[in-house]
Amino acid sequence: MTKHGVVIVPEDTVVGVAAGRHFSFPPPRTGDSCKMLAGQIDLGAAMMGSWLDSMKASSPRHKLVAPRVAAAGDVEHDDWMEKHPSALGEFEALVAAASGKQVVMFLDYDGTLSPIVEDPECAVMTDEMREAVRGVAEHFPTAIVSGRGRDKVFNFVRLAELYYAGSHGMDIQGPTADSNHHLNTPSKARSVLCQPASEFLPMIGEVHDLLVEKMASIPGAMVENNKFCLSVHFRCVDEKKWGTLAEQVRSVLREYPRLRLTQGRKVLEIRPVIKWDKGRALEFLLGALGFADRADVFPIYIGDDRTDEDAFKVLRSRGHGAGILVSRFPKDTLASFSLRDPAEVKDFLRELVIAKS
Repeated sequence: MTKHGVVIVPEDTVVGVAAGRHFSFPPPRTGDSCKMLAGQIDLGAAMMGSWLDSMKASSPRHKLVAPRVAAAGDVEHDDWMEKHPSALGEFEALVAAASGKQVVMFLDYDGTLSPIVEDPECAVMTDEMREAVRGVAEHFPTAIVSGRGRDKVFNFVRLAELYYAGSHGMDIQGPTADSNHHLNTPSKARSVLCQPASEFLPMIGEVHDLLVEKMASIPGAMVENNKFCLSVHFRCVDEKKWGTLAEQVRSVLREYPRLRLTQGRKVLEIRPVIKWDKGRALEFLLGALGFADRADVFPIYIGDDRTDEDAFKVLRSRGHGAGILVSRFPKDTLASFSLRDPAEVKDFLRELVIAKS
């Protein structure tokens, strides 16, 4: 087995900051199929800063590296909100921009439809949120795009009429039950299945077992198998052990150069080194729905994590649609709008249904 180093990409920063509430951007560069989009190797980006600093940055307690809660009149917060206004406050403008177009809804799960919790297995969405998502799906094609395994996120959401893209978009399946909008949806989209990282399944299983063994010595660490990717959660790990945890993970991955290590919110993610992410999943689903090159489509993507920035980037490159970041804090983002928390996401979804009715 090779001894070459794994590609390690701390996802700390977003290149570029959204300049405002725009709906027109440079023309897109899109692919035609699941196979074509996954064909190129993604070598990632250069590592910036130490992993320990990066891990601390995911905790709001570290004021030097994490954004602080903004008080009324805070200049930084006001400036950020000017660039990324509330999607609820600008709801009429969003509806006007989508007028006469087919809305397609994309939703992250953790931190968007459910709150971030200590135990990832307990990230359950409320019945009220489920009804809000069900209402949107009755009017618009709707997809859940999550880093979780597809089966796991389906068990949380329990709505068979949705599209599900698990493992950061590397495991996509169409609805198993019809909804009203499917009357005009191509049959191939309803039966879509895309798994561009299938060849990595044995490797992912092998690394999962090694990481479980390594993490057994670190109280609070949890390894989650998301089928085509792995998550090492350190939310419940003593901060003094974070450096040890990161080094243990990296020691395993040194033997697997076809896997890369990235970071989310108090989680280290292990993914195949292929050119595929949530943005590619969005492009694939739009293509499967027959909307790839159409200007009369208005995709809306709502998410809270660094991995969702790939989808926001695609929307900006397409020149239409709306990216909405879920965050209470100012963050560098390519999203055009913001919502504070899952409660506001629920209100936004309900407003969309009312506007459509």
